Amino acid sequence: MTADLLVIAKEPAPGRVKTRLTPPYTPEQAAALAEASLEDTLSVVSRTRACARTLVLRGRPGAWLPPGLRVIPQRGDGLDERLAHAFDDAYDGRPLVLIGMDTPQVTTGLLERAAAALRTRDAVFGPAADGGFWLLGLARPDAGLLRGVPMSRPDTGRVQLARLRAAGLDVALLPPLTDVDTAADAAEVAALAPHGRFAAAFRTVTPPVAAFTGTATGGTA
Repeated sequence: MTADLLVIAKEPAPGRVKTRLTPPYTPEQAAALAEASLEDTLSVVSRTRACARTLVLRGRPGAWLPPGLRVIPQRGDGLDERLAHAFDDAYDGRPLVLIGMDTPQVTTGLLERAAAALRTRDAVFGPAADGGFWLLGLARPDAGLLRGVPMSRPDTGRVQLARLRAAGLDVALLPPLTDVDTAADAAEVAALAPHGRFAAAFRTVTPPVAAFTGTATGGTA
């Protein structure tokens, strides 16, 4: 049995996504990068073997949505609640692999590796370079594994992984990936996947070099 794939994402609207990119980017440029990242992510998901593919969306679908993906709304206030509901709402008796929209460098190979791990393991976990996580797969969803985990902090991934292991789950680990949160992240990820939509958008909207030397700060994505 293969897994179902989930993508949890926000509508790429200016001022509502990738706010840590502003400055140095304008809200419109940040939204353009977010849309390209989402498009790359959904393209990979569409090409990955799966029983079902679902976009768990906060906002409205746009022209960036490829055919063949079911769309369901996000529920809950905090990110931990929205993730827990995403697993519950999409569960149809098969293992679930969930990713976000911030790692356009993801590959079909990584997603298929995650799905394969769930044939024999209880969970699969992909740590992010910033201390969070870019992928979480569960053989059986359990809201208690996610609710109350502090999100968007440097220790989020460590706390989430500890929660899984404390529940007695056998967890497979994937390689770490970089989330696109800052201008420096954007440059790194564009270089890792130079032929994707994200890299093309990055080349179009790149701000001055000073943006990548630590002179710019942002808010919270």
